[in-house]
Parts: sequence; C-alpha cells; structure tokens
Amino acid sequence: MAGDDRQETWDAFRALVDMTPSDLEKWLATEESWAAGEHKDGGESTGHASGRRIVSILRKKKADLSDADYDHMRKVVGYIRRHLAQRPPGDVSGTRWRHSLMNWGHDPLGDDAA
Repeated sequence: MAGDDRQETWDAFRALVDMTPSDLEKWLATEESWAAGEHKDGGESTGHASGRRIVSILRKKKADLSDADYDHMRKVVGYIRRHLAQRPPGDVSGTRWRHSLMNWGHDPLGDDAA
C-alpha cells in the first residue's frame, strides 16, 4: 500500500474510531456488545471480532502497522460511514444500531453517552 493511501486510511480511522482501547475492551465484555450484530452459527458477531482487532490496532505504534492492519482499518472506516448514514430517528442510546457501531469502535453519542 502506498504511503499516501496509508496516511488517508490512518486519518479516517483515527477520526471515526473514537473509543479508547480500554473503553472498547470494557464495551466488548458487555452483554449488549455480544448481542449486537450478525452472528454466524451462534458464535461471535463480525463486529465483535472486529472490535477485538481494533483494540490490537489501537495499541500498536503507527510504524508497526501491517498491510493487513491497514486493510482492516479501511474495512472499519467503510462500515462506520455506511452505518452512520442509516441512523434511526429518535434517541439511539440503547439501540442495536449504536451498539453495533460501538463494536466497531465508534460511539455515535461520544461524550453525550453517559
């Protein structure tokens, strides 16, 4: 992957993934996190598995990120952008929509989500 593409991916990922690694880990341990998303064969959802990978990426130094990490970061950016465009009306604080986004490292309520 070219340097410009990496920088663009890095910038978008850092702008959209607004949860800290520790906050994301805490979230991933909740029942709400496990219940959100599409589950294949009754196991872990795609978003939940992605959240674990995001924690790993966030804990790495930028120089240590691999092409596979950047590929996943692009996938995360695409998912978050698509999902944000589907925001349901009204209070989203307890919705599966928000919970799914949080599995991908983005809390649409940010600091307002007390």
